[in-house]
Amino acid sequence: MSLHPAIKLILPVVIIAIAVGVFQHLKASKPERKKPQLKEKVWLVEVIPATKQNLSPGLGLYGRVESPELLQAAAPGAGIVSEVLVQSGTQVGLGQLLVKMDRRDFESTLVLAETDLADIENQISELKIRHRSNLNALKTERQLLQLANDEVERLLKLKQQKLSADTILNLASSAQGRQQLSVISREYEVESFPVQLGKLEARLKHNLAKLKEARLMIERSEVFAPFQAVVSSTPVSVGDRVGTGQILVSLYPVNSLEIRAHIPARYIAGVQRAMSNGTTQVASITLPDTILQLELVRLAGKAEPSGVDAYFRAGESSTRLRLGALLPLDFNLPVENNVIAVPYQAIYGNSRLYLLRDNRLQGVDVESVGQYSDEQGTALLLVKSTKINSTDEIVITHLPNAVSGLKVRSEADDASK
Repeated sequence: MSLHPAIKLILPVVIIAIAVGVFQHLKASKPERKKPQLKEKVWLVEVIPATKQNLSPGLGLYGRVESPELLQAAAPGAGIVSEVLVQSGTQVGLGQLLVKMDRRDFESTLVLAETDLADIENQISELKIRHRSNLNALKTERQLLQLANDEVERLLKLKQQKLSADTILNLASSAQGRQQLSVISREYEVESFPVQLGKLEARLKHNLAKLKEARLMIERSEVFAPFQAVVSSTPVSVGDRVGTGQILVSLYPVNSLEIRAHIPARYIAGVQRAMSNGTTQVASITLPDTILQLELVRLAGKAEPSGVDAYFRAGESSTRLRLGALLPLDFNLPVENNVIAVPYQAIYGNSRLYLLRDNRLQGVDVESVGQYSDEQGTALLLVKSTKINSTDEIVITHLPNAVSGLKVRSEADDASK
């Protein structure tokens, strides 16, 4: 049976209206779901009390072993090494022979110096003899000049009386002139004696110095230990030809070793104050079987932008050290007041830690003043800040998302519940 055309048009509209009505009824009659409530996460952390103390910070340094009294014996002249009696590391006593050069390389110089000295001494003796002779001869020459003068005067009187010829007078005048020249020449010899003697005496001193130098070269061709020492190096061997000034052996006194370490600029002011107050400042070196105590003896006279070199002395214990060694030092800085010792994991960046206040993190910037080791040997960092009170608690659990305001709970509080 076919439907009426009007019904065909109305029927789809009715079906859609019924479907919408059913949907609205089902929507209105569904049970209501409660919205989930977001709960803030609480992080469990470990805390320590912010105990302020007066402690001496430790500073890790690296130092090189040096000696301000390092002695380097050099060859006094060119020659051959005939004996090497020590090796590097040998401990030697006062006066012990270390290295010897062939004396024959220096003996010819000594002989030449002695010969030149003897020649100058003979010249001085000859000059003094000649001077004495000139003094005696000058007296005679002056007497002869006086006789010549008298003779000329006598002939002049005779000529005035027309009792003498001009020829005789001329001959007497010539003899007078020759005698005057002879006196002048002799006076020059006498007066120049101090100058000639001074020249020879200067040459005498020069040759004496050359003789002493030759003897000193022979003396220094044998190197003896001037003190109890440790040989640091022997750069020559038997048979080596060495030149003037070439090092034969190096050594240093047994107790003269120092350790030079660089102290950063930020710590220098405190170190200098302690030194001016007479406070002994020490460092330590840990060796396989012992710990050496070192005393700060001085700071370098020249500063660098990064800091100043400091010199530590080990005293009698320096026999355990070797020149040139690079060693780690633990240096005790002057005591700092009102500092807090915290584990390294409590520090964020270089200068920030967090306090536990009202179950939330509170960030505080701090100043690091150095390292510290407690009685158990645990490495801690000493910090100070005026924003931290003695009643505060410091969070030592390192949180990757730490930020001020983050909610946390102390492990101690959690365990007590």
